Amino acid sequence: MHHPQAVSDQEWQAAREALLVKEKEHTRALDALAAERRRMPMVRVGGDGGGYVFEGPDGPASLLDLFDGRRQLIVYSFMWLGGDTFCSGCSMFTDNIGHLSHLHARDTSLVLVSRGPLAEITPFRERMGWTIPWFSSLGNDFDDDMGAGGGFALNVFLRDGDAVYRTYFTTGRGVERLGSGWTFLDLTPLGRQETWEDSPEGRPQTPPYAWWRLHDEYEA
Repeated sequence: MHHPQAVSDQEWQAAREALLVKEKEHTRALDALAAERRRMPMVRVGGDGGGYVFEGPDGPASLLDLFDGRRQLIVYSFMWLGGDTFCSGCSMFTDNIGHLSHLHARDTSLVLVSRGPLAEITPFRERMGWTIPWFSSLGNDFDDDMGAGGGFALNVFLRDGDAVYRTYFTTGRGVERLGSGWTFLDLTPLGRQETWEDSPEGRPQTPPYAWWRLHDEYEA
């Protein structure tokens, strides 16, 4: 194994500062992309959320139901391989999702859907120790219509009353850097909803840090 070059403290600090310049440029570029993403148009998902019927632990659920009363919804289509074979990539992605209370505090829900029977999904979810809501899309065309097909994808939706709009889509390496609440909120039309963000006029915003809580303190 070839290790990095060993240098003096001064040389290391100089290299770190040079790299920091590029890292800050990268951060600013990501902020600019998020601002552009918040200005993307949206497309209505026909009728009552497209008429999709999912199966959940409490019975049938529409796409509108998956919002759980919140304004925004992030749906990750988890690739379902069937039997005792499970997608390691989708599982790693799910392992890295942070506590959902922070998204909920920003009026955003996140759920998983899979084209597999709930009777197989539920035991695997319990085995993995996940608490993220997970619905079966078996029997509807949601995955095909939303770019997942037989694979995986992530879609973002915005609700206006009972009308549902699709605002964003990504797949492949587009999901690799996701996991924290901040990275998910950066995909949504409302963003992090903080005053420093470059967002269109009329979007909700509050001072940064002021809304952050311990995950068990939000309800209070």
